[in-house]
Amino acid sequence: MAHPIRSRRDLLRLLILVSPSLLWLVVFFLLPLLLVFAISFGQRGTYGGVQWTLTLSNYIRLLDPLYLRIFLRTLLIAGAATALCALIGYPMAFFIATRPARWRNTLLFLLVIPFWTNFLVRMYAWLFLLRDSGPIHTLWTGIHTAVASLAALVPAPFWEPLLRATSSPLHLFGTDGAVIVGLVYAWLPDMVLPCYAAVERLDPRLVEAAQDLYATRVRAFLRVVFPLTRSGLITGSVLVFVPCVGAYVTPDLLGGARTVMIGNVIYSQ
Repeated sequence: MAHPIRSRRDLLRLLILVSPSLLWLVVFFLLPLLLVFAISFGQRGTYGGVQWTLTLSNYIRLLDPLYLRIFLRTLLIAGAATALCALIGYPMAFFIATRPARWRNTLLFLLVIPFWTNFLVRMYAWLFLLRDSGPIHTLWTGIHTAVASLAALVPAPFWEPLLRATSSPLHLFGTDGAVIVGLVYAWLPDMVLPCYAAVERLDPRLVEAAQDLYATRVRAFLRVVFPLTRSGLITGSVLVFVPCVGAYVTPDLLGGARTVMIGNVIYSQ
């Protein structure tokens, strides 16, 4: 049996060690949540701020069909962005993890470089690319002009589908697709890094053992590689999906008035 005085000293030492982390969680996580919960029972003041009146009207408004549609749309956009990040980030993590050691740090450095630039600046860059007068639309128009010129010089039936496909204007700005592209660009590193960490821990001898037992590459991946790296994919999906649900800047800049997510609604309230 441990001595009671020694046990109390160990407990005190443990409390001293964990107190900074507990204080940080209380101040920056628990208290803000409690504040938001308290505000949810208030009303919007006439001249701004919160009018502290106990009411359930805010919770009743959640059942409004308009807000339910916006929330469903937010979940669909966030889910699509997360799925695309997984489809791009998981193979990218494998590519980086299987490169020679001298190249891994360089590739990871290139991956995290966008984090060094302000998020708002990066979204404005995508706004410039996706707007109707941007370079992507200009390139699309140039392709149509080139196809039309070739069709005039060399008449052939296969030009007709290309002409029809490129004749319609390419409107990207103000669509759900533009918002998804912006979200994927913004949060793709958060998917790649956990997947990379999971792949790097994978013992290649396990794959070799599966192949020695006549497992095909697909079967070895499904039975050995994916189960051992699935934790990184799940972690990355959570890290991407949560900020995508609460996104405000990206839908506001790239979606305009036609793509409203729950973050924009919360801000407008």
